[in-house]
Amino acid sequence: MYQNLFNTKNLLLLGFLTIFLSSCGNKITTKDYKIIGYVAGWTGMPMSQVDMKKLTHINYAFANIKDGKVIFEKETDAQYIKELRTYRDQQNPDLKILVSIGGWVWSNHFSDVALTAKSRQVFCESAISFLEEHQLDGLDLDWEYPGQLGEDNVFRKEDKQNFTLLLKDLRAALDQFGKNKHFLLTIATGGSKAYIDNTELGEAQKYLDFINVMTYDLRGGYAHETGHHANITPSKLDKQLDLNITGAINYHLKAGVPAHKLVLGIPFYGRIWYGLETNDRNGLHVKTKTIGTIISYRDIQTNKTKTSGFQQFWDKEAQVPYLFSADSLEFISYETPKSIKIKVEYLKQKGLGGAMFWEYSDDYNNELIDALSGSLIK
Repeated sequence: MYQNLFNTKNLLLLGFLTIFLSSCGNKITTKDYKIIGYVAGWTGMPMSQVDMKKLTHINYAFANIKDGKVIFEKETDAQYIKELRTYRDQQNPDLKILVSIGGWVWSNHFSDVALTAKSRQVFCESAISFLEEHQLDGLDLDWEYPGQLGEDNVFRKEDKQNFTLLLKDLRAALDQFGKNKHFLLTIATGGSKAYIDNTELGEAQKYLDFINVMTYDLRGGYAHETGHHANITPSKLDKQLDLNITGAINYHLKAGVPAHKLVLGIPFYGRIWYGLETNDRNGLHVKTKTIGTIISYRDIQTNKTKTSGFQQFWDKEAQVPYLFSADSLEFISYETPKSIKIKVEYLKQKGLGGAMFWEYSDDYNNELIDALSGSLIK
């Protein structure tokens, strides 16, 4: 009887521990958070300026697609990758280096690449050769956008299924090549519902290590009206209540992507509008003569914040700052160390896998990367 009672207690204890440990399985610990920095070779920034100790991953941007195959357009790209590997090995051997393929300008061939089994095979074989040649830890696909117009890309309704098939084939090719090493496969996704509707993220995520959500550029590129381009929640004046970080992340979760596979995108740049029609409401949600164009955080700090007439405001509903000049009728949506720390708290509360940012050279005196790494990995 005592033996049976002992066994019963042990079984109960074992069951409790099993449930407890399994419930912790998908929780993110401090050491698991990702900090992914996009490094753009065309900026000319010396690779020695990248602080490897503040990152877990580098996404080097960009590789192009030519004749269905992955290529670098410039010889300097291969040299930059070599330099990044050298600095990585010296400073942070655990850091992973990936190359991002596509981007806004070079997404025009993705639909053709994904179209047939043969075209996918050609792409995957070239991607493996490219990865091997440049001694990479993985590949990041930045298709802007499946089933939708980006800059000048070909797109088809079949992109929705073909994108999943491309990722499946590429995952299989990476696994076959890396029998003794796991090579990473990631993608960058749009923050709108339209992106979700034109993809099968719930199925596609099975082949991905994580997903970098571009939770920025939510306003600006097409809008002749000021607004926040990377706000967490809606402003009081917002008419599109889902066009924000919360909306974007919720759409990804509803599509079937586990929270721990989602990486929150943070812009190291702002959007600036000129020619506001009025100086009402401190410039927020005001019609403008121009669309919101890109301005780096460095330019904001060295030029705009020191310009007479600019004032900083904080939108407590949207949880982001902005700058407005009633004199020149200019409006800037941007990030500060304060807003980044708030976004880190948001991603922790949501159980997300970490943060990524675009782009390293846009920072000023390491203010944004220090805020990000200091609050995410303590």
